[in-house]
Amino acid sequence: MLTALGAPANAPANAVADTALDQVLGPLLASPGLGPRPAAAVYDTATGKQLYGQRADTAMTPASTVKIATAVAALSALGPGHRIPTTVVAPATGNALTLVGGGDPTLGRDGLRALADATARALRTRGVADASLTYDLSRYSGPELHPIGPNENIAPVVALMTDEGRVDGSDSGPAPRTGDPAGDTARTFASLLRERGVTASAPRPGKAPQGAAELARTLSAPLSDLVERMLTNSDNDLAEALARQTAIAAGQPADFDGAAKAVADRLAALGLPQAAAARFADGSGLDRDDRVSAQLLTLLLARAADPAHPELRPVLTGLPVAGFTGTLRGRYGAASGGTGLVRAKTGTLSGVNALAGTVVDADGHLLTFAFLASDTPGPDAAQRALDRLAERLARCGCGSGSASSAP
Repeated sequence: MLTALGAPANAPANAVADTALDQVLGPLLASPGLGPRPAAAVYDTATGKQLYGQRADTAMTPASTVKIATAVAALSALGPGHRIPTTVVAPATGNALTLVGGGDPTLGRDGLRALADATARALRTRGVADASLTYDLSRYSGPELHPIGPNENIAPVVALMTDEGRVDGSDSGPAPRTGDPAGDTARTFASLLRERGVTASAPRPGKAPQGAAELARTLSAPLSDLVERMLTNSDNDLAEALARQTAIAAGQPADFDGAAKAVADRLAALGLPQAAAARFADGSGLDRDDRVSAQLLTLLLARAADPAHPELRPVLTGLPVAGFTGTLRGRYGAASGGTGLVRAKTGTLSGVNALAGTVVDADGHLLTFAFLASDTPGPDAAQRALDRLAERLARCGCGSGSASSAP
């Protein structure tokens, strides 16, 4: 049982472990690559104790490590089996169709084809061969553009899109994006209907009429899969979508402000120290106004490891594996002691670098850790310093209260 999860933020850490880890981590945290004042926290999930802290309760810009908070909030609010629908609705009579976006940025051509198949079948049953088409984006509200503006790291945040608005066939990482993902998706859907014998008008934006019945639907992968994909690939489009899904579940407006409030409220309801001091300006970490402490990140990861919260397990299984998957695939060489052992979410903005995740130490204890750095001189030196910190945790007997190296 993770007894320390409800402890006050100023609860003392295990003094012996803290002293030993200071001797191990202190010199590494002093690396110039981590800037003038990095923050660190290490937590033992077996004993429920914070083993180490340096400025652990200081709220800092987390970059993409904030996706850990987004994931915990979404899974807690919706459950791992939740799926995001995209639907087609129509009145009982007539030929007016509305393609209704539910907020699934991962909707692909296969899903859109299946939706067109089901829609065409339903129209044939009605004896309808031509249709007018509108598309409804009202599931989301507020600005469509992220505060960073048009950017290859994220598409306009709208409730209807295909393949995250990517126009180069990629499925992860920065990519050219369409400026009108909803309109492009609706036009593709109209074309698919025509291929199936339905004469569809050029689509236009609109709202589903009152009382319209559902003709067809397609569903996203389960939320557990979406969370894993978001964390492994640091998927910003998915992060903003899951933050908005959390807002919808909480009855908040599905915009940046509503999502921020919903995520913060959800974490506060979990009783985690430091949640009230955090600021969630977005769900992805692209916004520099985000503020999260190293302590909160370690406790979020520890809660995901708690046997009492199996719904949060995708937060751990989605973390990139050092040297193998996602944003850690190209980090940690074959000879590194952290390769295959460190699982962690990366965070990178200009002058901001972070790493938060899990490692099993030499004593077999599952540790959660978070290292946050600002005003870093460059990403390469910062990433090397962060990787050394996590690698050192993998080699130490930290959970026992000592920090001796493994043989």
